[in-house]
Amino acid sequence: MIMMYHIRNKVAVMLIGLAFLVSCHGLEELNENPNQISAETVEPNLLVPTVITGAAKNTLNLGFGDLAGVMQHTQKDGWSGGHNTYDWSNDSHSWNGLYSILTNNKTLIQKAESENLEFHLGLGLVMRAYLFGMITDLWGDAPYSEALRGNEGAAFFDAAFDDQKDIYLGILDDLARANTLLSKSQDSYFGIKGAQDVLYAGSVAKWRKFANSLALRYYMRLSEKEPGLAEDGIKRITTNPGQYPLILNAADDAAMAYVGNTGNDSWPTNTKFDTDSQGAYFRIKIAETLVEVLKSLDDPRLGVWANKVGIPLVLDAGAPDGTDYMLDGERHVSQDIVDAYEDVVGVPVNYAKDYIGLPTAITLGPAFNLKKEFKQGSFNPHVSQLNDIYKEAKGPLLKARLLSAAEVHFILAEAALKGWVSGSPEGHYNEGIKQSLETWGVGGSYNDYITGARYGGLEDIMLQKWIANWTSAAEAWFDYRRTGFPNLQTGEASKRDALPLRFYYHINEIDTNSENADAAISKLDATQFKGEDTSNNSAWSKMWVLQGTGKPY
Repeated sequence: MIMMYHIRNKVAVMLIGLAFLVSCHGLEELNENPNQISAETVEPNLLVPTVITGAAKNTLNLGFGDLAGVMQHTQKDGWSGGHNTYDWSNDSHSWNGLYSILTNNKTLIQKAESENLEFHLGLGLVMRAYLFGMITDLWGDAPYSEALRGNEGAAFFDAAFDDQKDIYLGILDDLARANTLLSKSQDSYFGIKGAQDVLYAGSVAKWRKFANSLALRYYMRLSEKEPGLAEDGIKRITTNPGQYPLILNAADDAAMAYVGNTGNDSWPTNTKFDTDSQGAYFRIKIAETLVEVLKSLDDPRLGVWANKVGIPLVLDAGAPDGTDYMLDGERHVSQDIVDAYEDVVGVPVNYAKDYIGLPTAITLGPAFNLKKEFKQGSFNPHVSQLNDIYKEAKGPLLKARLLSAAEVHFILAEAALKGWVSGSPEGHYNEGIKQSLETWGVGGSYNDYITGARYGGLEDIMLQKWIANWTSAAEAWFDYRRTGFPNLQTGEASKRDALPLRFYYHINEIDTNSENADAAISKLDATQFKGEDTSNNSAWSKMWVLQGTGKPY
């Protein structure tokens, strides 16, 4: 049961009874609850799926939501401002949900420590690292060392914001500890209920691989800002695979499948529970940027992710004005209709007969490509819809992907390019592509595909990593900020002439924890794209990890 209490303009989300604290503030009016979840009363295996599903769904909602729009994997042709044009502000994105998951995870860790449940403790540390990593990646400095302590008294209601560097170091410490805790044989642990572990079914070895692969991600995240620290960490992990096993095969991907029984546990664009003709499935289109790259590579993943255009367009050159008719499943139009459309919509008609993506941040998305009915977020026969699998509530490919073998191999390719690991960058690059193709069920096309996608350097690594992060675009965004690749361009309706770099600190945090929030804001570096933002709390300001790197602009 989920209960909500409104406390000084904050919403505290309570899962499995009452889990308290959203961002450590605003508990002054909360009396002790006799039903409160605690380490003394909770069954740890009941917390495990709560934490995993919360984190996984949050990751998917970002990576298939607004950040897929920023990274031009998808675009929307209805209710699209936050997705296509980065029309964000200080009331757009809150970290409350992430801190609520962390509250449950804290209880899991406490229970595991009190009962010497090493598997559960290792799992809890991995998830704590993952969730705090997401928070600092998205916002920058954030409550960390004093977070989740509101129950200890008023001194913790206004949590200080830790420096981003210290959060990253804490994450890496947690993951190192988790690796040690998860280093024993499977039968050395007790209390594991595989059915409750919706990520790895209680496999200690796979959680250990997840821990070390996540550490690899964060060392690479620090590679521009702290290259010495990053090099040492990556070398330590990669030179001792027995001590630091990694996710190297798609079968070990940290990916949560959707159950599909209710709207809450189903793939978010399903049409089983969302039957609206303007629902999520119909609003979201694959982006032109991604389509054109995939077509140039003859990439088999395109057909897995999108449908071919329903009704191709044909220009009848020399036909009388007003010509518009159907023939053999294609719509034929005269030049005057095309000219009038292009004058108003501002993008050319796309006559492709296979796949057509929605251009970036166009002003009149609902009218794209001569769509007759100007209706937001509805079916458009002249653009590719998402593949029909995305109408389903569940399926073998419908997973929230937290970290993949493909990502690990691309990290290793980049590290090899820097001279930090043995082996050639090309070998790891090729394996990253292979594992992504395996993930999407088209592994058999690898030999043909790689001949047209030869390795040529960092830009190729990041391009293929961007492709492989389909539905996981948050990670693609973090890579873009660090490297500037792929070199994405904004659209006509974009809020600024550059891609955003972070989420705004939320107005609730600024209002109720103003001293600490203001201190964090003062440490952000504004860029030339700050625009009309009145403080450094801008989506176009640089957090610590980007400051001084010259990236991505």
